[in-house]
Amino acid sequence: MCPAHELTPARLNDITQAAQALQGVVHRTHLDLSDRLSDRLGVDVYLKREDQQRCRSFKVRGAFSRMVQLTGAEREKGVVCASAGNHAQGVAFACARLRIRGTIYLPSNTPRQKRARIASIGSEWVEQVIVDGTFDRANALAQESARVSGRIFVPPYDDPLTIAGQGTVGVELIDQMPDDTAAVLVPIGGGGLIAGIATYLHHMRPGIKVIGVEPEGAPSMRAAMDAGMPVTLDRVDPFVDGTAVGRAGTLPFDAVMKYVDDVVVISEGAVCTEMLGLYQTDGVIAEPAGALASAAAAEYLSTPQQRQELLGTTTGSIVCIVSGGNNDLTRYAEVQERSLRHEGLRHYFLVTFPQQPGALRLFLEEVLGPSDDIVHFEYTKKNNRESGPALVGIDIAAKEDITGLRQRMETSPLHVEELQADSEIFRLLI
Repeated sequence: MCPAHELTPARLNDITQAAQALQGVVHRTHLDLSDRLSDRLGVDVYLKREDQQRCRSFKVRGAFSRMVQLTGAEREKGVVCASAGNHAQGVAFACARLRIRGTIYLPSNTPRQKRARIASIGSEWVEQVIVDGTFDRANALAQESARVSGRIFVPPYDDPLTIAGQGTVGVELIDQMPDDTAAVLVPIGGGGLIAGIATYLHHMRPGIKVIGVEPEGAPSMRAAMDAGMPVTLDRVDPFVDGTAVGRAGTLPFDAVMKYVDDVVVISEGAVCTEMLGLYQTDGVIAEPAGALASAAAAEYLSTPQQRQELLGTTTGSIVCIVSGGNNDLTRYAEVQERSLRHEGLRHYFLVTFPQQPGALRLFLEEVLGPSDDIVHFEYTKKNNRESGPALVGIDIAAKEDITGLRQRMETSPLHVEELQADSEIFRLLI
């Protein structure tokens, strides 16, 4: 295999050797048919269940593939890594399995559930350092720590051995995919997973399209493709924490430009809607990044016209990589909130009520429709003014019901201001 310092993308032979090294270490995850998505798209849609992998993410493949190649002297020094959570779990697993000391830098937005899992998996072999900031800041601090201490830095994606390990997902897909597979959709953070899968599929099944998927809040690979080289995003939304990367990896970018057919961007709201669909219908607990690929399938491939435009064919099976399942269940309240707003089923208003009897009853009886439901009401009388605003959240039964609700608000004697999701006051209050 090529040396770790050699700045070349993973080669086909590297991925094959990584697959051999990972035998008996990682699970061969299932490729399951999703009846829900298949019915929606009108073609068979399969889910590659890396949420069922060891550590509940594909990241263990790359981490172990990289660390098993360390020399005895390098193992003695120990390793350092940075992660939003899943790579950390993979490194922790490899540390415990290979008996290597490790220090893991985590951004402060890493869910508590992931932190607990890292501690459980790595046991006494790993320590965590929580960084106030994004993944990119944690990554910079981890690399500096490795440089100063002489320990080995284990990259989450920008390394040929890491990419080779993550590319073993593609090795399994070759045996599992139907013969008519038209496309494989792959989530992108730094790009290691799609670099490995696309490299392998390009050589073994070149007729299959490989489509990358990024969240709207962190489209680092899309930005790199548009600029012709990796660039640093001005801002990163940390919600899809597994892919909240502000700059695509150099090696993954090279592979994407050679082997990936397109990269699409999906909103966080659509991701949340898909997370709920996966959970409620398919029985899959996916983290936000794990729902990216299937969310994009529903958004971009649900009609024959869309499939023709993106894939060049209206037929053929679709494979979506469910990259991870390390989701903190306490986040589902936010997931449902974002999903309802995305679907146009939840709206927030500032309603100014005159401080006189009957004002609230007027709102309930003359403004709200028979299927409208108040899910949030916050009003406090703080002084003797004749009127005061209330923050009101309303769920509607169907997206089109908002037209009637707005018309009734407009004709009522109450002053109503609808809060837009991109407004500063919305972020402050909700």
